Amino acid sequence: MASTALQGIFRSLRIYHGDKSQAQAKDQLYGKFLRPNDLAFDIGAHVGDRISSFRRLDARVVALEPQPLAFRALQLIHGADSAVTLIQAVCGENNEPVTLHVNSANPTVSSASSEFMTAANTAQNWQQENWDTTLKVPSMTLERLLSRYGMPNFVKIDVEGYEALILSCLETKIPALSFEFTTIQRQIALDCIGYLQAIGDYKFNASLGESCSMLYEQNQPAEQIRQLVTQLDHSANSGDIYAVL
Repeated sequence: MASTALQGIFRSLRIYHGDKSQAQAKDQLYGKFLRPNDLAFDIGAHVGDRISSFRRLDARVVALEPQPLAFRALQLIHGADSAVTLIQAVCGENNEPVTLHVNSANPTVSSASSEFMTAANTAQNWQQENWDTTLKVPSMTLERLLSRYGMPNFVKIDVEGYEALILSCLETKIPALSFEFTTIQRQIALDCIGYLQAIGDYKFNASLGESCSMLYEQNQPAEQIRQLVTQLDHSANSGDIYAVL
């Protein structure tokens, strides 16, 4: 299992750090939200490709990642950077420890959500995934992060089905943020949109897969993005929704 876990992390490093054109696309995308010395939160940092992009934009970063091997990779890549704060934890609905379900072979889909695994087990093209290990990991709310580190200019949330639990506890208006969505759990994206609407006058946009490009030239009202999420073909698999005040 240790060998499988190492192979999984090396695979993630190749995928997320090995493509220069993707790095440029990320910089172009996140440059819409971040300027030098701005603060970004990376919730679910995995192996840190978004941290790398934020730092190329000269933004300061607070990053959360609960998986031990992924966190070690973050320490090796970003640990010497004084502008990056690394926290080995989950962002969740409270400050109590949670159970993390680790997919050793494909750690990018490790999750603290048992509902996410249940949805994946019955979904087309997901049956090969195997969550083979569980860990108890620390958890902290987004509000706690805000109180400790200040208001971020941008927050990226990618936590495999845990997104709505994070945003359900948010009371503070954040200028801009993104959260991942999947076609196997569309309701989570719809719930996230609703939670954000309840606290601020957000407009929305979306990016499919790892394209790092927005679907719409202008940010859209919530109803347009709800319709997109509801009608998107299952094969689209995943993407990110962006919310901007």
